[in-house]
Amino acid sequence: MGTLISLEEAVGIRRQAKRAGRSVVFTNGCFDLLHRGHVEYLEQARACGQLLLVGLNSDRSVRALKGPGRPVSNEADRAAVLSALACVDHVLIFDEPTPARVIARLVPDVLAKGGDWSVERIVGREVVEAAGGRVVSITSSVPEYSSTRLMEHARTVPTAEAWGPAEQSAGIRLVVERLRDSALTKHALAQTLAADIAAVAQSVVDALRRGNKILLCGNGGSAADAQHIAAELVGCFEVERQGLPAIALTTDSSALTSIANDCGFAMLFARQVAALATAGDVLLAISTSGNSANVVCAVEAAKSRGLTTIGLLGKGGGRLAELVDQALIVPASNTARVQEAHITIGHIVCEWVDRAYAAQPV
Repeated sequence: MGTLISLEEAVGIRRQAKRAGRSVVFTNGCFDLLHRGHVEYLEQARACGQLLLVGLNSDRSVRALKGPGRPVSNEADRAAVLSALACVDHVLIFDEPTPARVIARLVPDVLAKGGDWSVERIVGREVVEAAGGRVVSITSSVPEYSSTRLMEHARTVPTAEAWGPAEQSAGIRLVVERLRDSALTKHALAQTLAADIAAVAQSVVDALRRGNKILLCGNGGSAADAQHIAAELVGCFEVERQGLPAIALTTDSSALTSIANDCGFAMLFARQVAALATAGDVLLAISTSGNSANVVCAVEAAKSRGLTTIGLLGKGGGRLAELVDQALIVPASNTARVQEAHITIGHIVCEWVDRAYAAQPV
C-alpha cells in the first residue's frame, strides 16, 4: 500500500533509491474515477522498475484540464484510492497542468504514460532521456475504458423519442426525469458541499464523544427526517455499536399539543430545547425553506444555551442560513429534491458516526 508524500519527500526517496541501485518509475494523471484500465496500466508501469511514484493532478489542475464539474472525486479521495493499490509505492500531488517541474526534480529512471501518448509527446521525455533513462508508452489491454466515457454513460438518460407510445403513456418520462433531477441535485452536493458535510458529521461525533446529545427538529417531511436520523443514532445504522443519545423534538404528542396550545406553534421546539438541552449539545434544525418560524425559534433558544446549531436547508437557506453555526444549503428550489438530499446527508452523518464508534477511518 502506497503513501501520500510531498515533492521534497519524493526527491529524498529518489536519492535513496539511486544509492541503493533501485530503479524508480514515474507516471502521472488525473485518475478521476479510477477504473480497470488505470489499474492494469499502473501494474505494467510498476513492472518497469522497482519503485513506482505516481504524480496526481490537484483538483485545481484537473479543472484547468477537464473544465467545470471536474474532478468528480477530490484530490484527497483520488490519492487515497491510488495509494491503496499494491503496485503504487508513493503518490504526490502537483498543482500545474503538467508534471514537467516534478520530473525535472526527480529525474526518474523510467517515465511511463498510457498508450494514448506517443513517446515523442510525453512531457519530461527530454529530461529523462538526457540522464540515460527510459521513456515508455504503455498500451492497455482494455482500451475501451475511459473516465470521461464512464461519466458520460452514467449521465445518459433515455429520451422520450426512444420510448414507444405505451411507455410514454405509462408515465416513464416522469419517473426518469425525477430520478435524474434527484441524482443531479446530489451530484451538485458532491461538488459544492462535501467538505461542509464532513465538518457537520464530525461536529456530531465530537458532541457525542463529549457525552452530549443530538436534538433534531423540523416540520412535515423534515419532521420525518428528524425522527429517522434520531432513530439511526439511538439504534444503529450499518454497524453494531452502542446506542447514542438523540432526541427528535417531533414525537411527543402530549408535549407538542400542549406547547402549541399554551405557548403558540412558534415555540413548539424552542420550549423543548429550553427543557432538555445542555451546553455542548447539538441541535440539527431541518427546514427546506430555512424560514420555518418554530425552527428559527429553536435555533435561537439553542444558541442562547451554548449548543452547536446545524441547519439542513434549501432554497437559498432563508433566515437560518446566517443564524446557525453550520449551514448545509442544498442547491435546489424544489421541496422534494431538497428533502431527498437532506436524508442522504443524514445517512452520511450516521455512517460517519458508525465509523467513529467502530474505530474505522473516515
